[in-house]
Amino acid sequence: MEFKTYYISPEIKLSNNNNKTFRTEVLFEHHVLVWLMAGTSKIIQAGVSYSFQPGDIFLLPRNRVTTVLNTPGDLSHKAVAMLLSVHQLRDYYDNQPFARLMTRTANKVYHFTGHPLLESVMSSLDPYFDLREELPAQLATLKIKEAISIIRMLEPQVDGILTNFDTPGKTDLTKFMETHFMFNLPLEKFGYLTGRSLSTFNRDFRKTFNATPQKWLTRRRLELAYHQIAVYKRKPVDVYLEAGFEDLSHFSFAFKKLFGYPPTSFPRD
Repeated sequence: MEFKTYYISPEIKLSNNNNKTFRTEVLFEHHVLVWLMAGTSKIIQAGVSYSFQPGDIFLLPRNRVTTVLNTPGDLSHKAVAMLLSVHQLRDYYDNQPFARLMTRTANKVYHFTGHPLLESVMSSLDPYFDLREELPAQLATLKIKEAISIIRMLEPQVDGILTNFDTPGKTDLTKFMETHFMFNLPLEKFGYLTGRSLSTFNRDFRKTFNATPQKWLTRRRLELAYHQIAVYKRKPVDVYLEAGFEDLSHFSFAFKKLFGYPPTSFPRD
């Protein structure tokens, strides 16, 4: 087995990977509550990164570009993910009228590790994965609502994220791209996040940067990798994924084409 995903309901799944570091760029449609059971996870968002260990429980916000790097431990990388969908949250907060008064808070990753009630909710799902049995819809809803209630108790400010059902509006293209260029997303997703259709995004991009999105993105990612290698003395194999490249050989080829030498032959002082 390399990478497997098991669903016990449409909103609750277990992922298991025992091969190698798995990397993906994600724009979550719904908030995701994760219980990391084995291996390590690195979560990278614009201007910030988080590292998680087995036993950690964390909330990934929706509509936030995220790079996920999952690395197996001695045996595997194993995690339970619970989707907190807009539908579920609307239904939950309909019975919490005061929540409408909540102000918007920072759209960040929240860390809830170490609380026995939340750990109990997440670990109670494990037997269903072991038996490969589907969780009854009513019970799945109760589990999700219980998890929401506990994380609100642990971090009241999370209401400001969970009650925000807005879609992204039109944003400043220069500011957004300079903080999100390292995320390897389809151009349609960049357009969505900046409040533009694909055609409008391409037109505004050329006007703003005087280059096509593909050429500009490649150069900025290579410049980021160059900085990491030159300033922080990091190895190319530790840099290329975070810089937005999916393949080490393609990264090395593009690096040499731009700078005149491969990243493994970087000049040293």
